[in-house]
Amino acid sequence: MKNIILGMMLLFVTLTTQGQEKKNKNAKHDVEVNGNCEMCKKRIEKAAYSVKGVKSAEYHTDDHMLHLIINEEKCSTLDVKRAVANVGHDTDEVKATDEAYSKLHGCCNYERK
Repeated sequence: MKNIILGMMLLFVTLTTQGQEKKNKNAKHDVEVNGNCEMCKKRIEKAAYSVKGVKSAEYHTDDHMLHLIINEEKCSTLDVKRAVANVGHDTDEVKATDEAYSKLHGCCNYERK
């Protein structure tokens, strides 16, 4: 009887620890973001840093990629994408509203898909 109870407890502990996804405190992610110039770069990076848990955000205008290091215990890439879309820049998953896009400076108006 003791062996059965011990076996059940061991099985329960094993299953519960496997079911929990480990969150990375220094997760690296690349996000596609539409932008044209240095003003876009500053705006996109500022929006990314406004999300609690973002440790590093660097936007490259040449390949339209936002390179992130985030604490996944505090935020997700979707949180960052929403923040970037709120300032007028489309991402691969979240599109900016027409109102936010229309507030961009003339040189920042990228071709929307």
